Amino acid sequence: MTSRPSIYISITNHGFGHAARTASVAAEIQKLNPEILLILVTTAPRWLLESYIPGDFIHRPRGFDIGVIQFDSINMDLEATLQKLREIREKQRSIIAGEVSFIQQNRVSLMLADIPPLAPVIAKTAGIPCWIISNFGWDFIYSAWGGEFVEIADWIHDCFSQCDRLFRLPMHEPMSAFPIIEDRGLTGGTPRYNSEELRDKFGINSPKEKTILLSFGGLGLQQIPYQNIQQFPDWTFIMFDRLAPDYPNIIKITEHNYRPIDFMPICGRVISKPGFSTFSEALRLNTPIVTLTREGFAESPLLLEGIQNYSYHQIIKPGEFFESEWAFLRQDLQPPRQSESMIKKDGTESIAQTIVNYFKTN
Repeated sequence: MTSRPSIYISITNHGFGHAARTASVAAEIQKLNPEILLILVTTAPRWLLESYIPGDFIHRPRGFDIGVIQFDSINMDLEATLQKLREIREKQRSIIAGEVSFIQQNRVSLMLADIPPLAPVIAKTAGIPCWIISNFGWDFIYSAWGGEFVEIADWIHDCFSQCDRLFRLPMHEPMSAFPIIEDRGLTGGTPRYNSEELRDKFGINSPKEKTILLSFGGLGLQQIPYQNIQQFPDWTFIMFDRLAPDYPNIIKITEHNYRPIDFMPICGRVISKPGFSTFSEALRLNTPIVTLTREGFAESPLLLEGIQNYSYHQIIKPGEFFESEWAFLRQDLQPPRQSESMIKKDGTESIAQTIVNYFKTN
């Protein structure tokens, strides 16, 4: 039992991006008011949360949504996703009962969620507000797949309609299920290390424009064509893939205290798949983005439009990445269609401040 003000932070069971963007907000809450007890409810690994949140928090490893089951960062398993979603809907009563009991025992007074559909229902049953942070809802993703997903999307739309407040992030869909919407800026962490120290520690001598970060999130990517890297002997490729080969121009980051965002300031480009978290952190730092396209995921066109508007960028087809010799790296980046200053970058800070203010008055 705790007498400290407590916030229950529920994070979707899908990849690392949702955990990274919401943990960055949690870290800012902790910085503004260390008295607030952070309870992170997610199956994301504790080391990932700790890489964003420097102080103490409670980790409750529970997953009550699935997102999309994937083979890797690009390829999805729709059949397995549908089966798992049906299981969650069938078990929702017991899931809700267990979380309501935990919330009441720990005297939690606010829920922040990104974006398990059951979160608003749990909060309403527990008698506390639920505030959601996202740029899309799962109803948007599933309804685009049609067929048997439509019924699931309708159920999720109904869950989201019980949310008390949505912090809608840039590069968003309309999110029409949510009754109260506030637009906020980009979220993400802040680099922790001095650029020169990083370059010295990892022996990076290449100029910024020839230093490349490959970041495909927690799910990674099957069969990265590493042999292409040998075409660029005077370039440096930084990656978090422990299985990458030991080439002299590959820097493998294996320590959990380093995050992709820590290396973005020293890189001329980040190569990624369409993912809000990576794009958002790169946009906050004005780091150019090279992205693969991703078919069948309704959020992707919104993200691609976002980087075309606000970032120096390249958009490449999977074939250009997997089957070519990466000629795109020798080509010029496309300039943004609008000014980089047109997109607000203070989402982490403004959402955290709103939450801290809530605890002051409640």
